[in-house]
Amino acid sequence: MKKITVLHLDSCPYCHNAKRAMEELTVATPEYAEIDVEWIEENRQSALAKPYGKDYYYVPSIFIDGKKVYEAHPGESYEECREAVELAFKTACA
Repeated sequence: MKKITVLHLDSCPYCHNAKRAMEELTVATPEYAEIDVEWIEENRQSALAKPYGKDYYYVPSIFIDGKKVYEAHPGESYEECREAVELAFKTACA
């Protein structure tokens, strides 16, 4: 399985949706719970977020092997976020 890296902000409602989606999906599909997910809070961990800076604007943004596989957008629904997170999980398992 590949590692997932999530760039997020603690105060971001879209980031909370991504966390909620990950929690729900790992309950529904126990295999997803085995994936290593690294959460990088871009304000508190700016040095860790910096290498990804040229590849995203909005958070949450999800990367697998340094490649962006998801970036939230303003007005995004929870369902859109959940679908994107599930696709990231499937990609990490492939």
